[in-house]
This record gives sequence, structure tokens and C-alpha cells, in this order.
Amino acid sequence: MEKRLQRSRTEKMIGGVCGGLAEYFGVDPTVVRVLWVLITLLGGAGLLLYAILWIVMPLQPPAPMAPS
Repeated sequence: MEKRLQRSRTEKMIGGVCGGLAEYFGVDPTVVRVLWVLITLLGGAGLLLYAILWIVMPLQPPAPMAPS
């Protein structure tokens, strides 16, 4: 299965962008969130970039339900 950059449905705080990036790169979502906050505080471009990614990144499709 190929890796796709998508917003996460499970690792989601606001829009799932950091969770999706963490899943794509195979790192802990907390690390991505901390880096994102640092980028935002140091340069201010983090909020704009987050908003753009929230709009552009597709939402991860729902997991298929197991038959009961």
C-alpha cells in the first residue's frame, strides 16, 4: 500500500494536519505538534501554512467496518 499525505481522523486535535504529517513520516504526532508551535512562534508562518494544509490535504477515508 502506498503512503498518502492525508489529514488524520484518529490523531486529530484541530484539523488533523499534524497527525496526518506524523503518520506520513512515521513519527509521534506530539513531536510534529511541538515543531509546529515552534515554527509558529519563531516565524509566524505556521498558522498560515496550517490553514492552507487544512484546506488542501484530503481527509483520511473512514476505516471499513468489520463484519459482525
